[in-house]
Amino acid sequence: MVPTTFRRARRSDLTDICQLLADDPLGQGREAVPDPLDGSPELDERYVAAFRAIDADPNQLLVVAESGGETIGCLQLTFIPGLSRSGMWRGQIESVRVAAEHRGTGNGRALFEWAIQQCRERGCGLVQLTTDKSRTGAAHFYASLGFEATHEGLKLPL
Repeated sequence: MVPTTFRRARRSDLTDICQLLADDPLGQGREAVPDPLDGSPELDERYVAAFRAIDADPNQLLVVAESGGETIGCLQLTFIPGLSRSGMWRGQIESVRVAAEHRGTGNGRALFEWAIQQCRERGCGLVQLTTDKSRTGAAHFYASLGFEATHEGLKLPL
């Protein structure tokens, strides 16, 4: 088995990350990623601007998982300072994707274990995430990692 490594994303990873984000039914409806096989132009400038903002923020960590020189997963980790819970920091995990052909191989679990360790190293007292209610398989996976559905999340599209 080829080992999987995790690292901070670089600008050169952006197309692979965006393709991972678009590679499921929800992502297909909300991402604007060109198909690299059709010779489409560069990524939409909104992705580039977002990457630059994430990369410049010391409380953001955009991560890729690599195996055999291929990007096989990604996630965004946000370190959130707070006053509640006696000034406790939180780690927020979002935009998690593992390439379809690499699901069920332990790579997602390893990616989460790595991200949780990053939170510990930054002094976070808890790690939280959200998942779309339609992603029932993801919810079961997160529960297997020890995450509990303790709160009800709400969103307001603007």
